[in-house]
Amino acid sequence: MFWRTMGGNGLDYSLAVDRRGDREVIAMAKRKRLDLDAMKNRLELERASLLDLSDSAADERRPVELDQQSVGRLSRMDAMQVQAMAQAVEARRRGRLQHIDAALKRLESDDYGYCVSCDEEIPTKRLEIDPATDRCVDCAG
Repeated sequence: MFWRTMGGNGLDYSLAVDRRGDREVIAMAKRKRLDLDAMKNRLELERASLLDLSDSAADERRPVELDQQSVGRLSRMDAMQVQAMAQAVEARRRGRLQHIDAALKRLESDDYGYCVSCDEEIPTKRLEIDPATDRCVDCAG
């Protein structure tokens, strides 16, 4: 997809020509409805935040020591439970990071804002709620 900006009388219109084949998609004022730079910034900020959280929680995910001399049985069980919860949170974090990285790649390749399943445009409101989403409402359903 490539963008051509047309304007007159101080109005900015963008013409999006889809490179996917036969159809041409004309999106008037697309840049005003969906600020791609703002979406990229939001994704990068969330990515940095998740990486910081992952680094700060690394101690909770480390293996639990089995030395009965220094730690009692109940304390060890508590530590193992904390470790399991931290590992589960980290797995969800990694999944979210994968979604964010995929969205950033779609932004770079001009495929951002289009459903990966049906190739239709994802509604702007949906992208504003979750800028990493890759499916329209119908396909996500």
